[in-house]
Amino acid sequence: MTNTVKQALLDNLSARYGSLRKLEGSQSLYEIGDGAARIYIRYSKVHNQDRTFYGLREEDLRKLEGFPSVLCFLWDGQTEPLFIPFSEYEEIFRVLTPASDGQFKVQIYLGGAGDELYIASAGRFNIEGDYGWDRLGLVIDATKFSKIPELTHSQVQTLLGSIGTIIGCDIWVPQNDRPKLDWSLTNQFVCRDTLLTGVHQVEDVLQEIDVVWFQRGSTEIRALFEVEHSTPIYSGLLRFNDIHLTFPGLHPKFSVVANEERRSLFVRQLNRPTFQVSGLGELCTFMEYTNVYNWFQRLNHARNHE
Repeated sequence: MTNTVKQALLDNLSARYGSLRKLEGSQSLYEIGDGAARIYIRYSKVHNQDRTFYGLREEDLRKLEGFPSVLCFLWDGQTEPLFIPFSEYEEIFRVLTPASDGQFKVQIYLGGAGDELYIASAGRFNIEGDYGWDRLGLVIDATKFSKIPELTHSQVQTLLGSIGTIIGCDIWVPQNDRPKLDWSLTNQFVCRDTLLTGVHQVEDVLQEIDVVWFQRGSTEIRALFEVEHSTPIYSGLLRFNDIHLTFPGLHPKFSVVANEERRSLFVRQLNRPTFQVSGLGELCTFMEYTNVYNWFQRLNHARNHE
């Protein structure tokens, strides 16, 4: 029996793009138009700790190669569909080995400091910029693709700080970076003056992190972001590792922010034994500039229309 959540999506797809064609040999692969796009639809219940679980068949993923394609993840109570362009993860799946059942195991982590896609043996990836029908439209009709502006390191810091402010966090940006924040992109926010973590041996490391989100009015760290515009990803991961080992009972979000071309480098560096043994490999997320920009646009639009 077709899941009602999945059927609602299929009905919406048909209303927007005409009849769909189910690809032979799969219950989850569909094609829009004459090869205009392929959609791999997966559904999960929401489990403990606001997580969903999926299996992606290797043979299904192969049928997405060479086509405009998206991975569509569904769950109960979802407010917007999630459309993740397959091209952004194609190289990662190509080098991974599926489980014994021929599937790649993935999860969606909901809430916290941004929703994330977790791919076993690869890591976490921010997906806040992949929600909504507009995201699918960009994949279907590439000629209408609206490119994000070329962002500088400081502009990415500015957007991340603004996102944190909108969702209710206090913001730390290194003192030397604050004069470079670009207020033409966002409303001006106030950075906290001190870290006051209570752990002096790690504060020197924290002061170098590009953006830190704190629970508002407290010393609890919610998220840390290293913007690796051209600097080595490995150095940012080492700083994260120091903080993770100093606060073993806490699990803030660790995110490396970089352009799409550095995603595979992130996966290789994060899978070094030192980060796997420490546990950072299970906690650190890759966030592409498009995710940051789209996340800010979505939150800012919602705030302006409240």
